[in-house]
Amino acid sequence: MAGQRPFNPGVSLAGAVDLEALKHQVKAEPGQAGGAPAAGGYVIDTTENTFQAMVQTSATFPILLLLWVPTDDRLFDMARQLGDAVNQLNGQIQLSRIDIASNPSIAQAFQVQGAPALFALINGRPMPILQGLPSAEEMQQIVDAAIPNLVAAAQQAGVTGSAPYSGDPDSDAANSAAGAQEVPPEHQEAYMLAQQGDYAGAAAAYEKVLEADPNDARAARERAKALLLARSANANVREVRAAAADNPDDVEAQLAVADIDMIGGQIQDAFDRLLDFVAAGHKADIEPVRKRLLEYFTIPESTDERLKRARRRLATLMY
Repeated sequence: MAGQRPFNPGVSLAGAVDLEALKHQVKAEPGQAGGAPAAGGYVIDTTENTFQAMVQTSATFPILLLLWVPTDDRLFDMARQLGDAVNQLNGQIQLSRIDIASNPSIAQAFQVQGAPALFALINGRPMPILQGLPSAEEMQQIVDAAIPNLVAAAQQAGVTGSAPYSGDPDSDAANSAAGAQEVPPEHQEAYMLAQQGDYAGAAAAYEKVLEADPNDARAARERAKALLLARSANANVREVRAAAADNPDDVEAQLAVADIDMIGGQIQDAFDRLLDFVAAGHKADIEPVRKRLLEYFTIPESTDERLKRARRRLATLMY
């Protein structure tokens, strides 16, 4: 695919102004009438603050990376077709969309001419697929051949995990301007710190919210996510997994790889890894495992069956 339309490396977006794109600007937010398709399902929007964490998860599941401008209506059909194709694969691959107008450093890192540009990301390694607007035939080849081939290539490389599901793209939440719930005033500081990539600061700020209201489930969930990312967002996934395999009796090594599983959406794997570790004769390490699991337990929905099973098993192992 890249051979049909040369990738042309070495051309930076810095200082470039796409005058043609100005003719196609729309003001509607993604998901609103007349706007770009909303994120949701297995489609996420990535920024400079979350880019590194996204790259790390490509060691768990493959990622299709779309560099675009979500106010350019020429790109809407492409984004919609890619999203539909990815969502039909039920987590075998994730579509990560990056607004290069708002995140120019990512565009410069990939050395693209402009939007759109399409890459595959497996084990942190980017592979160019297409630069520029695809023809109808090229788009069909991407959907019918390129995406399934990426999944197969990832599986051959041992990248066999499932991407996390982020909600119905047609839901009201996905169609809101931010694709998320309105941030409560008491959460604003923590929320902004998380958006800036200061996960440790965000966790501390959410801790203050919980001191004022211990029953704030949203603050507890966001604090757990912030702590998780503060610890492991920049971890080398291969090294962490190798260390856990080489040190099966080391609780810290097992906690570290459980973090990687949680970031990658492998909730059941994270739960089972820590619970199996204790069950295998490591009762002396029950306390750090219990603390980490209690943190993890705040992240899924309370009705999640995986959560219910893990709670019951932890209670059994403790007595």
